[in-house]
Amino acid sequence: MAPEERADAARLLWGFERRFLAARALRSFPWQSLEEKLRDSSGSELLLDILQKTVKHPLCVKHPPSVKYSRSFLSELIRKHEAVHTEPSDELYQALAEVLTAEEPTHCHRSYLLPSGDSVTLCESTAIVSHGTTGLVTWNAALYLAEWAVENPAVFTHRTALELGSGAGLTGLAICKTCRPRAYVFSDCHSRVLEQLRGNVLLNGFSLEPSIDAWAQHPGPHTPEAERPRVAVAQLDWDTVTAPQLAAFQPDVILAADVLYGPETVLSLVGVLRKLSTCRKDQRAPDAYVAFTIRNPETCQLFTTELGRAGIPWEEVPRHNQKLFPYEEHSEMAILKLTL
Repeated sequence: MAPEERADAARLLWGFERRFLAARALRSFPWQSLEEKLRDSSGSELLLDILQKTVKHPLCVKHPPSVKYSRSFLSELIRKHEAVHTEPSDELYQALAEVLTAEEPTHCHRSYLLPSGDSVTLCESTAIVSHGTTGLVTWNAALYLAEWAVENPAVFTHRTALELGSGAGLTGLAICKTCRPRAYVFSDCHSRVLEQLRGNVLLNGFSLEPSIDAWAQHPGPHTPEAERPRVAVAQLDWDTVTAPQLAAFQPDVILAADVLYGPETVLSLVGVLRKLSTCRKDQRAPDAYVAFTIRNPETCQLFTTELGRAGIPWEEVPRHNQKLFPYEEHSEMAILKLTL
């Protein structure tokens, strides 16, 4: 195989690998490129390589996606094979047989590969809206903010970050694994989200502070040499939390992703940002970054209007290339940097 052909095959494998690990919609896979490669090949080695990078990937074996998803993916892979090759692939049929006999759990896993070679694996609900909350799955703006953070690690290195509405935890876990923060506080208000969030933190190899009260009372010395950040999960209700409670976390950076769902959440978010603006650390207010998908322009307009009323200046962060993570669909997203 010529060097150019090897490079094309490697790109194709990478495309399948990252999409499958993240359980992206099958229509987003590079099926056409695969068909072209299969027509030019007399064997099925490429399909077997794809099998090893997807269903048989060590991450998927340990933390599998939903059974339905794996079944649909393998069925499509077999169809592509049969459309070109007359000889059946025992390996593909064996993999499908294993999936057909498996039971569908209530939770599945998604994994996201990081530039360092590490990965973030999340346990998520198989339902988009489960137990009355959208926080049990990862949304596009969380990927977008995580990608920006990985490209701008200095914003977080040796600093304490507080994330509002952490959801499944993708953004924070990516930051903890790549940006060397001193400490990271995940937060949400829904008990089911917090339960799953704690599980995801542990799943990715981090230890949790025994209690948020102990964290607030004993934030610990500044140790830049520490390999792992201190990590805590806090239950925060934006409407009832007080400024002193927020100040106890001593945040240097505030983060939020995909939390602008409607007028009520916008007003609550601006309210908690106003409280955070009083949290001075070394006479300096924390930096704040809010990422969101522009679903409803009126909601985004309300957010910036309310920021103005609260006296919180903002500017849009320059857009970055969305190359690291596979997104569910192409949608417009933005990150605002707020001056608290």
